[in-house]
Amino acid sequence: MSLRLLGSIQLPGHAKDGGFDHAAVYHGSPRLYIAHTANDDIDVVDSASDRFLRSIHGLKGVAGVLVSDERDLLFTANRGENTVSIFAAGKEQQAARLSVGMRPNGLAFDPSRGLLLVANVGDPNVPNSSSVSLIDVGQRVLTGAVILPGRPRWAVYDEVTAAFYVNIADPPLIVRIDANHPSGIRETFEIPARGPHGLDLDPRARTLFCACDEGKLVAVQLDTGDVRLIGDLSGPPDVVFFNSALQRVYVAVGSPGAVDVFDAAGMRILEAVPTEKGAHTLAFDHRKNKVYVFLPASHRALVYQDD
Repeated sequence: MSLRLLGSIQLPGHAKDGGFDHAAVYHGSPRLYIAHTANDDIDVVDSASDRFLRSIHGLKGVAGVLVSDERDLLFTANRGENTVSIFAAGKEQQAARLSVGMRPNGLAFDPSRGLLLVANVGDPNVPNSSSVSLIDVGQRVLTGAVILPGRPRWAVYDEVTAAFYVNIADPPLIVRIDANHPSGIRETFEIPARGPHGLDLDPRARTLFCACDEGKLVAVQLDTGDVRLIGDLSGPPDVVFFNSALQRVYVAVGSPGAVDVFDAAGMRILEAVPTEKGAHTLAFDHRKNKVYVFLPASHRALVYQDD
């Protein structure tokens, strides 16, 4: 077995439908920030003691959450009001709230340039509404936008190529947008499975791990462009995180409710850990090798140690 259950954290009950979405760990305080979409809140957890502290209110439809340890910043994508919020991480003081595209969701950040990419899901009834917005965080201004060929999901930033990579659900693609010249799509990778969803990067092996709605895990080798299927998932996935220390990939599967753990070096599945139906999102603390899984039915976070 890979994941060892340590316990659980009770989180606030849901005010309406929606459950939890993205989450991220900040190591400076330390803190765990969870998008509680059902409550328009960010739930704040002390990740040293694994206990709930408080909620940040007033973030309508909050879905995306990202932390920059380098800049001590917390970003949220507020899908219900088409905005992004910027906070001082640890202090949870809002520094700015900026309008972006339609239904913002995934976030990626280039800390060296202070450039935030926001993946806007858009509306299928509104032409060209699937896009990315680009924000100069230092100036707190929107600097540009790129129209996408379909609805985006997750996004990551790669320092080596100075580029953002964004999953597109349909057509199934990963697109590259250069951070130095973010005016358009520079490269596309065709994904051999329906619905690219979760995405994370192994920066040393130069590999993107993409979990697809079809129930497949795909690897994209950035240096060669090689794309290959790694294996089957327990069901339709959402969030993916890569553990560089242990060379493992964690994939949250909402139905039937599991965390699939893959050996990245051997490209094989190690185990499928049962969680709870609907638990489609997780977070990873890379300094402690801890995995948090968010349970919408019982509004808890399960805490696992990976040995």
